[in-house]
Amino acid sequence: MVGTIIGAGIFLVPNVVAQQLPSATWIIAIWIFTGVLSFFGALAYAELGAMIPATGGQYVFLREAWGPMLGFLCGWTSFLVILPASLAWLAINFAKYLEYFVPLGPALSKGVAVALIAAVTWVNYRGVAAGAAVQKTFTVIKVGALLLLIAAALFGGHAVPSKQAAGAVTASGFGGAMIFCVTAFDGWVSLSFVAGEIKEPRKNLPLALAIGLTAVIAIYVLANVAYLRVLSVSEIAAADRVGAQVAERLLGAAGGKFVAFSILMSIVGAANGWSLTGPRIFFAQARDGLFFRALATVHPRYETPYVSILWFGAWSILLALTGTYYTLASYAMFAAWTFYALSAIGVMVLRRAQPDRPRPFRMTGYPVTLIVFALVAAGFVANTFVATPWPAVIGSLFIVSGVPVYLIWKRTK
Repeated sequence: MVGTIIGAGIFLVPNVVAQQLPSATWIIAIWIFTGVLSFFGALAYAELGAMIPATGGQYVFLREAWGPMLGFLCGWTSFLVILPASLAWLAINFAKYLEYFVPLGPALSKGVAVALIAAVTWVNYRGVAAGAAVQKTFTVIKVGALLLLIAAALFGGHAVPSKQAAGAVTASGFGGAMIFCVTAFDGWVSLSFVAGEIKEPRKNLPLALAIGLTAVIAIYVLANVAYLRVLSVSEIAAADRVGAQVAERLLGAAGGKFVAFSILMSIVGAANGWSLTGPRIFFAQARDGLFFRALATVHPRYETPYVSILWFGAWSILLALTGTYYTLASYAMFAAWTFYALSAIGVMVLRRAQPDRPRPFRMTGYPVTLIVFALVAAGFVANTFVATPWPAVIGSLFIVSGVPVYLIWKRTK
């Protein structure tokens, strides 16, 4: 979970947040707020996952709470937009940061992106244990690098930036900053996709969600405290690569290479995490007879949904090669949060519809935490229509386009 969430966002997003919120206090506050919001969402998924420990996670939750059509629409949109666009975006950014060490032309850059997607696809094709081993390795490397950068900033002997008056903080600025912070936290949902393959899921799924997201919140907040100790708010707002600029000020020329290496490790871990978890949605959907039957095939030796994994990798490669990943990624967050909100509200729906169903874990702070998450998530979706209306409209069309496909598939079934 930690390895999937922490990608390049914590190195790149802080400058956009500083542009929207020109105040050190509000910058730290927005990271804490979005982290706690994500944690409330994770609590809802923990209750659902412990109650329904099935591979496919979010798709299964929506199917149980709202019916098969909404579950299908989630899987359909995840396949077309949300997951492959995320993996392709990570791969392209990996190639960009590799250029810090090796010069790459446009063709070779796309070749590197394809190679990364192919590599994580092959690893997860060969088994869950192999994918988990890669995930653990790169998570340890990336978290270690981040903690080293944080320690250098907090305890190093560099000059602290001069204090400056906070700029005006507006509601629109807070909403805009929230979009980017939420994007940096995206990935906490991925653990639910493999719930059916986790040992003792009723105990370990809630535990992993709680520990994993708490760790990410702590790392993100400490990283921003470290950035603000080295750079002023205006310097952060003007920096395209905040992490690199902080490292160069702390460690000299070697600092830039250190951050570039850290980002590369972060991206590999995040890409592997999506390749490990994402295909399980399509596998579960196909097993219900609502997607191509071949996607429900399990490898006789490696015991993985290998056709689903290969299809997911191939589609991600196509998006990376054609460049459509960038356009689709702008639609993905709107669609993703629509399903996050509906899945979380499913906790309330299922408590009323199936009150006697065993619930090994119950959402902490219910119903307050659920209502807060649902309201903020709904506000986030609504704000997307105001702040970036075109991606929101296109994202809605992607979701709605699955309705006739579902009806056709249901009739065929």
